[in-house]
Amino acid sequence: MFKHILVPLDGSKLAETVLLAAASLAKTFKAPVTLLHIIEADAPEQIHHEHHLTGVQEAESYLAHVAARKVFASIKVDWHVHTAAVEKVARSIVDHSADEFQPDLIILCSHGNSGVHDLLFGNIAQQVAAASGRPVLLIKPAEVPTKFKLQQILVPLDNESVHDAVLPYVTGLAKAYKAETHLICVVPTYGTLTGEQAAAGSLMPATTAAYLDMSEEIAQEHFQGHLEEFKKARLSATAEIARGDPAPVIARVAQETAADLIIFGTHGRAGLDAFWNRSVAAGVARRTSVPILLIPIPERPQ
Repeated sequence: MFKHILVPLDGSKLAETVLLAAASLAKTFKAPVTLLHIIEADAPEQIHHEHHLTGVQEAESYLAHVAARKVFASIKVDWHVHTAAVEKVARSIVDHSADEFQPDLIILCSHGNSGVHDLLFGNIAQQVAAASGRPVLLIKPAEVPTKFKLQQILVPLDNESVHDAVLPYVTGLAKAYKAETHLICVVPTYGTLTGEQAAAGSLMPATTAAYLDMSEEIAQEHFQGHLEEFKKARLSATAEIARGDPAPVIARVAQETAADLIIFGTHGRAGLDAFWNRSVAAGVARRTSVPILLIPIPERPQ
């Protein structure tokens, strides 16, 4: 499933939080890893109270040292330093992904204030996922990195099929790690509607309430089909339909199910689909330390 993994690093210990996950996924899928450092224009001398890599030679030495660590034993690891200083590090990551490395997974530590370390839960990480057309795994930093495990996968889906494109990744990871999967669809209540949905609801409250009830019924039928597919594949899966504000509900269910990974389908559409756009993934990320895998979903033809 994953044939090449790209890991951008800024030289900080916090950014190295991703290394255990990168090594685990690389070993599991027999995928090579490329470590990447982007020289940032006007970069600060320190990041997270640590020395920040600003020179090409020290960056080369650092990445070579990381590549030689025990965690990457038996894994093919290469490294690259982008030597021309850039202002938009996220754009540079996307360009390297498209033109040079062509990874099918980018792993990022979600921390900081600028550059690579500005990939904090939301717009920039979503832009990397969308612009590169590649999955992005976001991992929150930890002072003491813990072993990457994958026993329980949480998958938020809509009540139709817009986000079903993530399911091949779900089943691939579930098979490889022998993990259980929990599907969840959060249908809003009348009181948790926002934006255009709320405006429409205030004009047609009875119609909106009926629509939400119908959405729950559709989700139940939709999920039953998925559960049968998981059963045929001999994979363990459960599902639930919840009502409320999606981000806090998903974060709560992640805690209740002891999820090790949350897999989101992401796209840039707004309007009635703003309920499922980047704000939900960002809202969940702010509420949980569980790693989040963002899978870009192609836009539907208009």
